[in-house]
Amino acid sequence: MSNRHSLWWLLVVALLLSGSRWLLDVKTDYTVPEGDALPGMVWIPGGVFNMGTHDKMARADERPVHRVKVDPFWMDATEVTNAEFQRFVAATHYVTTAEIAPKLEDVMAQLPPGSPQPELSSLVPGALVFVMPETSNEYWWKWVPGANWRHPEGPDSNIDDKSNYPVVQVSWDDAQAYAKWAGKRLPTEAEWEFAARGGLQEKSYPWGNDNPYEGAVRANIWQGNFPSNNLMKDGYASSSPVKSFSPNGYGLYDVAGNVWEWVEDWYRADSYAHAAALSINPTGPDSSFDPDEPYIAKRVQRGGSFLCDKKSCASYRVSARMKASPDTALIHSGFRCVKDR
Repeated sequence: MSNRHSLWWLLVVALLLSGSRWLLDVKTDYTVPEGDALPGMVWIPGGVFNMGTHDKMARADERPVHRVKVDPFWMDATEVTNAEFQRFVAATHYVTTAEIAPKLEDVMAQLPPGSPQPELSSLVPGALVFVMPETSNEYWWKWVPGANWRHPEGPDSNIDDKSNYPVVQVSWDDAQAYAKWAGKRLPTEAEWEFAARGGLQEKSYPWGNDNPYEGAVRANIWQGNFPSNNLMKDGYASSSPVKSFSPNGYGLYDVAGNVWEWVEDWYRADSYAHAAALSINPTGPDSSFDPDEPYIAKRVQRGGSFLCDKKSCASYRVSARMKASPDTALIHSGFRCVKDR
C-alpha cells in the first residue's frame, strides 16, 4: 500500500472514530429484499439519524439529541388489529393481563413503603378507561372491572364491528406474547423513532413540521380543550380504524395519534443523557427508573393517542416518549411488531 493510500485510510478511520457527521450521512439502501416479508409489513431501510429533539414542546426525557444507527428491518404497516389479536387468542387460548385479577403482592410492590393495603374486593380483572369528566374536579381515568381487549370500555362494550381497529387494553406482556407467536418482536425505541420519521430528518411529525391543527387532518388526536371538550374534527371520539389517515414516507400508518404503541425498551428519564456519541442498534437501558414513580418499573410507549392535545400532551410528535408498567392495560394503548431481515 502506498503512503498516499495509507494516509487516506488513516484519515477515514479517524473520521469514523470521531463520529463525523459527514461520514455518517451516507446514502441509505432502499432495496427491498425479496421473499422475506410477512403480509402487512413494510421495509424500513435503516440508517443514521438524530434521535430526540430540540423542539420547544419537548420534555426533558427527549433530550439531548444524539446520533443513532439502526439496521434495516420489516415493520407492521399498522398497529395490530382486533382481528389479528383474535387469531392469536384463538390459536393459543392466551389470557391477557386485564383478564386476570391482580395479585396483592404485585400491587404493593408498586407503591411507596407504608402505603395502605387496598381492599381485597377491589382486586378483580379490569383495566383503565378514559371517561370525559363532567366537572373540573373529576379525574378522567377510571378503573373499570371487566374492561379488556374484547370489552375496551367495560363489560357493556364490545368490538363486534371493530375488526380493523387497533387492539387496545393490552399490556406490554400481552404484546410480547403476540409478537413471539407471530414470529416477530417489538421494535426498540430507536427503531420505532427512525421508522416513524419516514425518512425525514429532525422534523416534529411524520409528515414534516406542518401544524397538525391547520389544514388537512393528518392524525387521530384531540381537538378542543382536553379533557372535557373534544371537537372531533378528525371524525373520532376514540380510536379509529387503521389506515384512516395518510401513511408516512415509509408507508407506516398511525405513527402519530390513534393509540400509544409499546416498544421493547425499559424506560429511564435520563437514558438519552448517557447515550454514546453514536449508538448502534441501541436496545435501551438494563433497568427502569421514573423519578415521578420510583417504585414502578416501566416500559416505553411511543406515538401518542387520540387523547393527545396540543397543550397538555403533544405526544403525537415523533420524538415524544411515554411510559407505563408492563402489566398496565389502557384504552389508548396498543402495539405493532417488527421482523429482522
